[in-house]
This record gives sequence, C-alpha cells and structure tokens, in this order.
Amino acid sequence: MPKKVDPQERRRLIADALMRVAAKQGLEAISLRHVAAEAGVSPGMVQHYFRTKDEMMMFALAVVGERSQTRVTEAVARLGDNPSPRALLRTMIAALLPLDEQTRDDGRVALGFLAYTAVRPAAASALREETAQTLGFMAGLVPSPKPDEAAAGLLALMEGLGAYLLGGQYSTEQALSALDAHLDLLFGSSS
Repeated sequence: MPKKVDPQERRRLIADALMRVAAKQGLEAISLRHVAAEAGVSPGMVQHYFRTKDEMMMFALAVVGERSQTRVTEAVARLGDNPSPRALLRTMIAALLPLDEQTRDDGRVALGFLAYTAVRPAAASALREETAQTLGFMAGLVPSPKPDEAAAGLLALMEGLGAYLLGGQYSTEQALSALDAHLDLLFGSSS
C-alpha cells in the first residue's frame, strides 16, 4: 500500500528549508538544488511541489506571514480583554520586531523578500494588500487628526527598527525604547 503524503506538509517542509538557506546565505543563494539539499529531498521532489523558484518564494513568503501573524496573535492574547490602543500597538509591533534568534531569521528572510518583491509585480501585489490591512488596523488605533499618516509613520518606524536590529546597529533595548518614545508622541507619555 503506497504511503499517503500530505502535499501541504511537504510544501511547508520545502519552504522551511528555503527559509533556512535564505537566513544563512541570503535569497541570492536560493535554488531548487540548495533547497532540496537543505530539506533532505531530491530536486525533483522540490520541482514536483514548486514548478518555479518564484512559486517557491511566494509560498515561503506566505509561511513567514503566517509565523508573524501567530506571534502577534499570541502576544495580543496575553494582554487580556480590552487592552488600550497603545498597549495593543506596542505589543503588535514588538511581536513583529526581530528580537530573538527565531525572529531574526524570519526578519532576514522577510527583508530579503521585500527586496525580492521590488522587481516582482505578482509578489509585490500580495505584500501591498497585507500592508494596506496593517495600515488600516493601525490607523484605527492612533489618536491623531491624520491617522493614516500616523499609521504610515508607525509602519516605517517598525521596518526601520527591524533593519537596524538585523544589522546590529540597535540593541533590543534601544529599539524598544525608540518604539516607546514614538508611541509617547502619539499617545502622550506612558510614565
């Protein structure tokens, strides 16, 4: 009797291998052969589940998004019922920042994907939709006469802090302090 294979699980195994290669060596190192070797499968198996490198990259981008969403959901749940908008934003942004080894790996991959989408309209389209949803959510929480601009500033702050954390220019403490200072500007001092 042939062994039953879960195609989604196989795709995730391959995407995880892709992310490990990208985290260690950068997106430029991604190839069907490198990913197959990292996953411990044949290149033919990788091609069975992903016809092209772009298809494989888009799936891995979705996996990074799912991981980020899970981190945010779990962090927000720890706030309990009816958290303040400031606490909600801080928790959400902190959960998305690369503050530990796992989130740094995801952050390196996400940063690489951001550059990847700059030259791939199909990939950029999915990212634009996700960005618009994030901005809309943030805009609904900030007490500003121009909530859309305030939300854009928060998103830019988050992305900039993430890049500086990944590059080693900021420590975790510096990044969270900068986040708190910006939230103080929007919400008033928390102290």
